Amino acid sequence: MTPKWTRLPNGKACDGEKMRYHNITKDDMLNGDGLRVVLWVAGCGHACPGCHNPITWDPAGGLPFDEAAKEELFRELQKDYVSGVTFSGGDPLFPANREKVGALASEIRERFPDKTIWLYTGYKWEEVRKLPAVLLSDVVVDGRFVEAIADPLLLWRGSENQRVIDVQKTRGLGQIVLYPEPRYDC
Repeated sequence: MTPKWTRLPNGKACDGEKMRYHNITKDDMLNGDGLRVVLWVAGCGHACPGCHNPITWDPAGGLPFDEAAKEELFRELQKDYVSGVTFSGGDPLFPANREKVGALASEIRERFPDKTIWLYTGYKWEEVRKLPAVLLSDVVVDGRFVEAIADPLLLWRGSENQRVIDVQKTRGLGQIVLYPEPRYDC
């Protein structure tokens, strides 16, 4: 059953509150190309069986994403060796997160123009391709996690149905262009 989160425990609508998050992971090499900082947002309505992070589904979980959290994220992005930021969760494109993640992506793009933005979502590209957070991203990994076709050897995705999409090339060509996997020739 898919959770239908619409209200926080205090009775307020989720989308009227600050975005919430569970963690900021530093020096991550699994959730995108290069060494990254990952923001794990709260809130996901997909409830994929076998999800590796179900604690992030509840939009009222975790902590408020306040100025201190933003500064922690930005301190990591100031480091020369950090390639960029990855938005994951939960789902950064959970309806209550969309506006806030879009605004944060815009601020990151302005302050750190040389850093890349990756975004993981359970939605398909065709559903979210016009959202500001997507338009500001370099790469979107789309699609729900499907346990029956999960493969731990896949790079940057958990199941075969998920696509690692090069956003700007896709927009330019008007058709999906996958982000190339690195080659490790011996």
